Amino acid sequence: MTVLQAIQRSVDFLAKKGVESPRLHAELLLAHVLQVPRMKLYLDFERILTEDEQNSLRELVRRRGQREPLQHILGSACFCGLDLAINSDVLVPRPETEILAELGWQFLKNAAVQSGSAPPSALDFGTGSGCIAIALAVQCPAARVSALDISPAALALARQNATKHTVDSRIEFLAGDGFSALPADARFDLIISNPPYIPAAEIATLDPEVRDHDPRMALDGGVDGLDFYRRLAREAAAFLRPGGRVMLEFGDGQETAVAAAFELEKWIVESIKPDYNAKPRILVARREN
Repeated sequence: MTVLQAIQRSVDFLAKKGVESPRLHAELLLAHVLQVPRMKLYLDFERILTEDEQNSLRELVRRRGQREPLQHILGSACFCGLDLAINSDVLVPRPETEILAELGWQFLKNAAVQSGSAPPSALDFGTGSGCIAIALAVQCPAARVSALDISPAALALARQNATKHTVDSRIEFLAGDGFSALPADARFDLIISNPPYIPAAEIATLDPEVRDHDPRMALDGGVDGLDFYRRLAREAAAFLRPGGRVMLEFGDGQETAVAAAFELEKWIVESIKPDYNAKPRILVARREN
């Protein structure tokens, strides 16, 4: 079987299983088996696969056909240009979250310029794979970053990812349930989070890749999906420095309710930022100084 034949058979199988972008996924899986860049496949369509290569590809394609996330099969995901290890202990990073991370590091860079000597600080609330915290540390070397999560397994993976990108010495990893895990005198210029925001009853309706493979605690936002926003609105102000910001990702159609939750707790909603599809996706809020 040639490379091209293997791709075509894999595409047919994945399409029948309802996998989106079956050609892309088939090529990525084959590139993973052959340990070559995906685009190199196009230069080698007539290459004959060994029996071991065919068997390896067949198994990976079978798993993808069962709707196991591509990132779990490959063991990694790209986030803001960073290759991060991913497994079933953490949420697979979404492209929309890259916008949140970029807003965060831009704010920290400005804070570093304005403060002069004092390093800006950020708290990644619910760090998961560490994707946001690591992106902040990579893009703003002057910043001090704290990464908080309730899951020891998630924190272990986040540490692994931080070490890979040589920012582990600039990220403090904290285990615990929310702000109670922080020292009482902790203060941050930025509190940033992609918290769980799926209403509990809707989790069963999600795509199998999310419903069956992402950790439920990273999805479940309570009855209306807003539990963590209300908690952050109540508790975050005590840990924010004057002039600081809270930046949060939220789900489709939640912008009004999330903004209302913060305004109820005397926050000033500075802006609601769109995602790549022009949908409202990120809240930026501050306190009156």
